[in-house]
Amino acid sequence: MSMSITILILLVLGSITVNFDLSFIAADVAEAWGVSFQDPATPIMEGIIDFHDHLMFFLTAIAVFITWVIGRCLAFYNEDVNKKAQMFTHSTSLEIVWTIVPALILLVIAVPSFALLFSLDEQLAPAFTLKVVGHQWYWSYEYSDHYALKGLNFDSYMLPTDDLVIGNLRLLEVDNRIVLPTDTHIRIIVTAADVLHSWAVPSFGIKVDACPGRLNQCSLYVKREGVYYGQCSEICGVNHGFMPIVVRAVNEERFFSWLNSQINIED
Repeated sequence: MSMSITILILLVLGSITVNFDLSFIAADVAEAWGVSFQDPATPIMEGIIDFHDHLMFFLTAIAVFITWVIGRCLAFYNEDVNKKAQMFTHSTSLEIVWTIVPALILLVIAVPSFALLFSLDEQLAPAFTLKVVGHQWYWSYEYSDHYALKGLNFDSYMLPTDDLVIGNLRLLEVDNRIVLPTDTHIRIIVTAADVLHSWAVPSFGIKVDACPGRLNQCSLYVKREGVYYGQCSEICGVNHGFMPIVVRAVNEERFFSWLNSQINIED
């Protein structure tokens, strides 16, 4: 009871004395002891979760069947039950069955996986492009389509613990968030300036390697507003664990309002 009162007092004081950020309440972020996916925010992630559920049906059925077969073998083919060694004979029908059935199962699994893989690589006509550059150990972003010729670009560093306010997530918050519009086809180009990195946001179903001297691209279509968290998923050096990614998805009106404000700051 006392703990609840303490938390309530801190929340009230935080809302009055500091910049209290309520966005973390609906944030798509990993939870302690989480064993499932984060809530999907893109059609791609929805497809990944659907395929996972589709695959788990076959994995569960196969695991139950194999456990049953091993259990019967242990029960009927042991020294206590059969003192005499059993003679095994070949069964052509059984060999045909256990060859054809797994092939059919793999076929049923493969068809939806091909469709998902095709959708991952599909590049629709994007409304604009976001360029992502990985550095040791921070990210740089560029909105090259929206700011005349020189583009709008900024660096994004992890926010130190001493600078956190109530509502920020330790080791996951950054000083400059990416802002993207919802219901818009976006092309993301990923590269690196020094070593290998990986730009990954679980709620988007995106994990793209950032390779020096090479451009990798993916498409993004965010379906709902919110704040989404990710991290570098490539072991890129001593500070690999301190390269968080924070994306704030807003509607188009708020996005262009933010974009204009950034252009005014640059000017």
